[in-house]
Amino acid sequence: RLSEIDKSLAVFCMATYGEGDPTDNAQDFYDWLQEADADLSGLRFAVFGLGNKTYEHFNAMGKYVDKRLEELGAQRIFELGLGDDDGNLEEDFITWREQFWPAVCEHFGVEATGEESSIRQYELVVHTDVNMNKVYTGEMGRLKSYENQKPPFDAKNPFLAQVRENRKLNQGGERHLMHLELDISNSKIRYESGDHVAVYPANDSSLVNQIGEILGTDLDTIMSLNNLDEESNKKHPFPCPTSYRTALTYYLDITNPPRTNVLYELAQYATDAGEQERLRKMASSAAEGKALYLSWVVEARRNILAILQDMPSLRPPIDHLCELLPRLQARYYSIASSSKVHPNAIHICAVTVEYETKTGRLNKGVATSWLKNKVPDENGSNSLVPMYVRKSQFRLPFKPSTPVIMIGPGTGIAPFIGFIQERAWLKQQGKEVGETVLYYGCRREREDYLYREELARFHQEGVLTQLNVAFSRDQAEKVYVQHLLKKNKENIWKLVNEGNAHIYVCGDARNMARDVQNTFYEIVAEFGNMSQPQAVDYVKKLMTKGRYSLDVWS
Repeated sequence: RLSEIDKSLAVFCMATYGEGDPTDNAQDFYDWLQEADADLSGLRFAVFGLGNKTYEHFNAMGKYVDKRLEELGAQRIFELGLGDDDGNLEEDFITWREQFWPAVCEHFGVEATGEESSIRQYELVVHTDVNMNKVYTGEMGRLKSYENQKPPFDAKNPFLAQVRENRKLNQGGERHLMHLELDISNSKIRYESGDHVAVYPANDSSLVNQIGEILGTDLDTIMSLNNLDEESNKKHPFPCPTSYRTALTYYLDITNPPRTNVLYELAQYATDAGEQERLRKMASSAAEGKALYLSWVVEARRNILAILQDMPSLRPPIDHLCELLPRLQARYYSIASSSKVHPNAIHICAVTVEYETKTGRLNKGVATSWLKNKVPDENGSNSLVPMYVRKSQFRLPFKPSTPVIMIGPGTGIAPFIGFIQERAWLKQQGKEVGETVLYYGCRREREDYLYREELARFHQEGVLTQLNVAFSRDQAEKVYVQHLLKKNKENIWKLVNEGNAHIYVCGDARNMARDVQNTFYEIVAEFGNMSQPQAVDYVKKLMTKGRYSLDVWS
């Protein structure tokens, strides 16, 4: 109906996830676009895509929406923008936006004033006399949904799963790798091997307390942020009424370096002229400003607390800060179990993220640090994890007799533990199970060989027909999974070419997945007597047919 509104314009910001897939909240829109034969003439639009060049299907959603809207008769006002999160997404957007506005003004015959203005979107209401039963304490959707759980469970209504087990997987080294088991009994949650579990973490209470302290705020004040646009569907930036403490703990991202728009809005509160200018410069599109933002914020990994600490004159009102900070997102993990064997549990394999920044601060991963401290305890809330399951395309072949080649170094082993459990179960049911081949890699055999005993047992029982393990640091020259693939190239080609094997790759997208793919190109070219372009085409066809699947992250 936008075409009925005079001078209307729709701007689509489309993120791409997984194998060129839409995000959860764009799925319905994507399905509609694919099936629609609607006439969209009269609709004026522009698209900005959010992607990451590390991945095979870079910005597939942005490109699709841009092309499809035009096919349906809509009018493109400005060219497609492609943001790359492997570089600097923020900078890509600012560059696009700088040319977008003049194009819009020209199209609609509007003159830009050239003045930047700061307008609050929400107004603060402090509740002094409030019924505490009406106050949100961390729920994602329905009030009291954590006290009174009702299926079905999803992103807006997560299930509170008890942690049944939390054990350290590695025998040594500086890192902490862990195996967790979440109890999903009586939740009606169903999952399949290869699916992802989404977990809603909480921020570290000491970070929250320090923000409250530095801003001189009573964090237990109950407040609401109400949208000043009464017709907007989004009444609040996060569930309200709630306390500042709850908002900073469960609803807001306080650990990632803030985007430039946040710095721009905060600048007005810096009483020192130098600090104010520095913030404005970092939020500008000038080359010098972009470079400063990159070094001082992004590369130094300064979160909002670090910025407040390093700019003593910057003391914004906490309500405006809460309005500006992005929402704390769910974290996704590849499920490390099979529902055929563990119908009432979901297993997670994860590594805690902890590193020192250039400013000497210790930064910790939100979700992994929080999960590390979750201990099995029947009654304590410290064992509860808000979660839901997200379906994936990463699936075992329909026929158990089809061979599978699984490549997953590090925590990339997770979905394959589920796959192997499932193939073992199928074998017990008397099914003919094809070759099950694993290529796994870790740093050192005696340090971080994950699930060593389980894998040895599966190998001994004959479920796992091949167990190939690369220990990257146990010898002078580094050995990775792709080196083992090259070593066994004849066997690989036989499984793929004659056995119609399915290939699965899980783990790091930036280096490992790319190197593994290049290795497959080499093997196909050599044994299939193909040129490089033909080999690339062969592997791409395997992907299209669902015989080469990726579950990767960067």
